[in-house]
Amino acid sequence: MSTDPSTEPLRARLRTALSVAMKSRNRQAITALRSTLGAIDNAEAVDVGEHRAGAVEGSAVGLGVAEVARRELTEGDIEQIVRAEIAERRTAAEKYEALGRADQAEELSVQAEALANLL
Repeated sequence: MSTDPSTEPLRARLRTALSVAMKSRNRQAITALRSTLGAIDNAEAVDVGEHRAGAVEGSAVGLGVAEVARRELTEGDIEQIVRAEIAERRTAAEKYEALGRADQAEELSVQAEALANLL
């Protein structure tokens, strides 16, 4: 019994697509997927300034004592990041096209489409 891929969380679909792209050596999809997964990871990062201790004397001591949980993103947050990555690539593609750089425009358009197909 197979599951409907659209019910799978978006991050999982991105990771699965990256694995498939790597196996098929699809350079454009690999670039787009790695970049997007990195953007999601960055969005989960916690601002160090929020949790910075004052003086060294007051610092926590011990392995893992200063660890801070990463932000938890909702499925909507992740979708918003993916849509921003798509929009960024499409905008850049339009600019390259206007400059007569069709090859670069095509690469970015292919990347945007690879991401859009996962939404």
